[in-house]
Amino acid sequence: MDLLWSLLIIIAGVLLLVGGTLKSNFIIYRILVARSKIVWGELVHRFYQIAGLIIIVFGILVAIDLI
Repeated sequence: MDLLWSLLIIIAGVLLLVGGTLKSNFIIYRILVARSKIVWGELVHRFYQIAGLIIIVFGILVAIDLI
C-alpha cells in the first residue's frame, strides 16, 4: 500500500514540476497559480517547481520506507 501512495505522491510532484517549468495552461494548474499569485507574484512558477521537487523527494522517501 505504501508503494501505491508513494507513486501517487511522486506523480503529483512531477505534475507540479512540469507545470511550473512549462507554465502550463492545464485548468487545475491555472487555478493553483491564480490563488498563489496573490502571495508569490511572478515567482509563482518557480515556487511550484521547488514544491514539486520537494514532493518528489518525499514520495521517494515514502517508497523506500524512510518515512
